[in-house]
Amino acid sequence: MSDTLWTPAPVARAWTELGRFWQALEQEAGIDLPDYRALHRWSIDHKEAFWQRIWQHCGIRGTAGETVLTDAPHMQEQRWFPDAALNYADNLLALRNDDIALVEISEDGSRRTLSRHQLYQQAGAVARALLASGVKPGERVAGWLPNRMETLVAALGSAWIGATWSSCSPDFGVQGVLDRFGQIEPAVLLDTDSYHYGGKTLDLCDRIAQVHHALAPRQCIRVPGPANLPVNHTVDWSDWLQPGDAPGFVALPFDHPLFILYSSGTTGAPKCIVHGAGGTLLQHAKEHRLHADLSAGDRLFYYTTCGWMMWNWLIGALHSGASLVLYDGNPGWPHMDRLVDLIDQEQITHFGTSAKFIQALEKAGVMPRNSHDLSSLRCLLSTGSPLLHESYDYLYRDFKADMLVSSISGGTDIISCFALGNPLLPVIRGELQCLGLGMDVGVVDDSGKPVETGKGELVCRQPFPSMPVGFWNDPNGERYRSAYFDRFDGIWAHGDFAELMPHAHHDGLVIHGRSDAVLNPGGVRIGTAEIYRQVETLDAIRESVVVGQDWQGDTRVILFVVLQPGAELDQSLTDRIRAAIRSGASPRHVPAKIVQVAEIPRTVSGKIVELAIRDVIHGRAVRNASALANPQALELFRDLPQLSD
Repeated sequence: MSDTLWTPAPVARAWTELGRFWQALEQEAGIDLPDYRALHRWSIDHKEAFWQRIWQHCGIRGTAGETVLTDAPHMQEQRWFPDAALNYADNLLALRNDDIALVEISEDGSRRTLSRHQLYQQAGAVARALLASGVKPGERVAGWLPNRMETLVAALGSAWIGATWSSCSPDFGVQGVLDRFGQIEPAVLLDTDSYHYGGKTLDLCDRIAQVHHALAPRQCIRVPGPANLPVNHTVDWSDWLQPGDAPGFVALPFDHPLFILYSSGTTGAPKCIVHGAGGTLLQHAKEHRLHADLSAGDRLFYYTTCGWMMWNWLIGALHSGASLVLYDGNPGWPHMDRLVDLIDQEQITHFGTSAKFIQALEKAGVMPRNSHDLSSLRCLLSTGSPLLHESYDYLYRDFKADMLVSSISGGTDIISCFALGNPLLPVIRGELQCLGLGMDVGVVDDSGKPVETGKGELVCRQPFPSMPVGFWNDPNGERYRSAYFDRFDGIWAHGDFAELMPHAHHDGLVIHGRSDAVLNPGGVRIGTAEIYRQVETLDAIRESVVVGQDWQGDTRVILFVVLQPGAELDQSLTDRIRAAIRSGASPRHVPAKIVQVAEIPRTVSGKIVELAIRDVIHGRAVRNASALANPQALELFRDLPQLSD
């Protein structure tokens, strides 16, 4: 089987946004950029000209100023567009016509829409209400809300007046919310009394009372949920939004705090990562328009909660002119192809989800190519964890043969991507298609020297606009510097274990897992994704997690597996697992122990917590179990007799 699974049409350069940008650059600058590697190199070598051109090409509203990037001794101290003035909401709400801006689908099947004009009006009403509440630029507005229209409207209304938005999804427990919002002290808190998940209506009223008491915001706004339960000391959404003229957009500096996002918080209190309005807007405009080829008339769906950075990435696509499809609820209820149904129902052109959900579709036997039309679908996006090689095969064999599969990777830290898709490059099995334009991404060894072939640490060697403007309550920038710049001198260390994949005209990328979860048996570095790839293709395995156990002066590999109903971890299955890992990876990847567990602990955004499990099996305290969606699962890993010999 060929590793090239999809190739763009010969005319793609003429009709894609990236192709038009590329051609205009060559003509206007009088240069020849024969392939993507040359284009990417130009965007790095001429970073100021590149980002200035992105501003112009994408039609950013505001004034850019004369200076693009300030000089400073350290990468984290350099500042983009220091003289700029813009407003994020003004840019996302620039189109104010009757075209559909938002489609909201709830788990129970209910559907709502907002036109672009209605979205503008409602966001303006939020801005007016916030001003009436005394909210000033830089004050925080927080949403403990599901992925609904009101959440997006509230975020835009906050940006309208220069307030800083932060959100958590309703599946966060009380302590998880307080660990986050308690640090940033919101002036206004929006929440909901209830939400749907898995066919159930979940009541949040008791948790809301505890959070209100602990945070004591100036004002609490209730967005009615499906149960429509009364909540004490709150103002209802409809009563809060009084009619009247929208205020003027507040013009703000490029680095004005727009969003506060949070690290997973499984190794201590979550870091509050502050992202600026200009960097977020500019980076998302580049990624949506050039790398995802989003434009007016397209419809973007991404399955996400408001506690994951992909929600912030999703809403930024309004700037491209695309419509957004929002979904709130269990993605696999009442059947596993529930989200696939939305593609045809809503004529989705760009469908986004997690790599784990794609694996779940395959294991459930979902074959959309045989059951759905899918004629609208042009691009399928995946993130959250590395997309398995076999998942690429599944998508092109059983989902749709003629579509761009874009595995993308970046993170909360940069609210965007280091590597992602490209409508002008082939899709090669197991690889992220390309390095992002304007992102000087490389792979280095432990001493910081470049690794041309082989695995190493993913880094970025030059500043980029969506670097955080800082961490909350970090006045000297010490925590920020420690998080990204202490590992290697003067370059961003992202914490991924990765490998560049050189091709004739571009470089692909493979992510082998988080570098802090890399295993070191016998001193050889092993990425956990290399083991997951082999294990989770076996039908008997529902999911797995692998950690390193300190043992007799070395590290031994421990594999925990959750089995499909009816499967048994007998000697036959154990042998099959070991054989698959040995033949598909290497003998060094074969686990010393394979242990069955009923459940794997995850963060509320769905990521497995290898480090927390490693702490438990070594008898160490997990410092912030409240960051987990299912903290009780940690007890399944404590004092296991299988790990004592």
